Amino acid sequence: MSTTSLKISDELKQRAITAAQQQGLSPHAFMLQAIEQAALVAEQRSGFVTDALAARAGMLQSGNGYDAEDVRAYINARITGQTMERPKAKSWQR
Repeated sequence: MSTTSLKISDELKQRAITAAQQQGLSPHAFMLQAIEQAALVAEQRSGFVTDALAARAGMLQSGNGYDAEDVRAYINARITGQTMERPKAKSWQR
């Protein structure tokens, strides 16, 4: 395991110490968790963007997509516990 130094303001350091104490953690453990969480969020965002770009490429290649109102109705039905058939892809090219 390697060592890394961080230069942070006194105010931010105190906030980290206070938050760590409230969670029953050492400041070191708190900062490690914060870095781990930030890395995970960045990785998830990158995966989301990759998936979105692949879906867009597929849509452009196939010429099919989903109507936003159909998707909205489907999601609202699912949220309220109703069963509804999944929207079907439609040609968006004319």
